[in-house]
Amino acid sequence: MIAKAWIKAARPRTLPLAFSSALMGSFAALNTPYFSLKVLLLALATTLFLQILSNFANDYGDSVSGLDYKNRVGPTRAVQSGAISPAAMKKAILITSLASLFWGIGLIHESFKNLIHPSSLLFLFIGLGAIIAAIKYTLGSHPYGYAGLGDLFVFIFFGPVGVAGTFFLHTHRLTPEILAPSLAIGLLSMAVLNVNNMRDIHSDAAAGKMSIPVRLGFSKAKIYHLFLLGAALLALLIYCMLYLNGNTRFLPIVYAFPWFGWHARKVWLNREPALLDSELKKVALGTFLTTLLCGLCIFLS
Repeated sequence: MIAKAWIKAARPRTLPLAFSSALMGSFAALNTPYFSLKVLLLALATTLFLQILSNFANDYGDSVSGLDYKNRVGPTRAVQSGAISPAAMKKAILITSLASLFWGIGLIHESFKNLIHPSSLLFLFIGLGAIIAAIKYTLGSHPYGYAGLGDLFVFIFFGPVGVAGTFFLHTHRLTPEILAPSLAIGLLSMAVLNVNNMRDIHSDAAAGKMSIPVRLGFSKAKIYHLFLLGAALLALLIYCMLYLNGNTRFLPIVYAFPWFGWHARKVWLNREPALLDSELKKVALGTFLTTLLCGLCIFLS
């Protein structure tokens, strides 16, 4: 039972979305002389622990803040339900923070072979920023998630930092082609968060969590959601048209446009926020599968 509670608190269904950033950045480096399998694996390990850290901190933060009360719409948090004690969760947050730092340092060392290289120090600060951001989303005296800034941080760390940063760790350079996939993954990650926040709009409003849907209202939040999806698909289309090669280069588009189009229709027609939980999984899984298809196209080209 305890192991099951920890697995649930780690929220494995969020991991494919987290992996999408590191995979997309690595796939973009596949057809360069600089691709490194070790960098890819270390990036995935770092991402894994950062995402678990974020989920643990979110579980603890929402519970101690009072957000997870009995009428919560989304999945019940482990601390709120009593399955995991607050003290045990605080220890888990510390352990996953250290694990994220450990694998992140290993990733930086593998990329640059020199931890005092200027780029190494820059990425070390970025990594520390990612750890702090994962914790401060719902923890601390001024959690930025409660101020409606979660979307911005998700875009930064899942988009430019996650995708372009991973690409740089492989190649030690940035090229124009990495901009489009960085935007696509960042915007789709924002869409996942927006679905989550639309689902929880009533409980968030009651707890004082001023997410974007709470600020906009449910109807305008759906318009915002369509904008995120449309902009992400446009960036993906540009990437496929300009930077992928071969007869398979439109495969991600053939998959992504119907998948996210059907999802957008269901969100637009939805009138009950509580029914959006299944749509959250669809965006996360769709982002991951789109990333894999991009990787396949690059590998085959």
